[in-house]
Amino acid sequence: MAVAVEYYLLLSAAVFCTGVFGVLTRENALMFLISVELMLNAANINFVAFSHFYGNLTGQVFSLFVMGLAAAEVAVGLGIILVLYRNFDDIDVRNATTMRW
Repeated sequence: MAVAVEYYLLLSAAVFCTGVFGVLTRENALMFLISVELMLNAANINFVAFSHFYGNLTGQVFSLFVMGLAAAEVAVGLGIILVLYRNFDDIDVRNATTMRW
């Protein structure tokens, strides 16, 4: 008994919308980073679902590349968060506008 592709697409759309909502409404830099990760995972769900639907491994390979990109993004994002906390004693993204020139 196989699960239809539509269910994977609905799950992916729900996860992506949750990530977009988090990016647009959160002021905490860590929650912002988690929301971006949710959006990347929604793309991974789509890649794997279509890979299974068409019977090839291309989507799964792309998904592995996206996971590597997400790991690099987390490393850079955590570095930025540490600088925010060190300079402002808070990780509110609204304070980062004072870091301009």
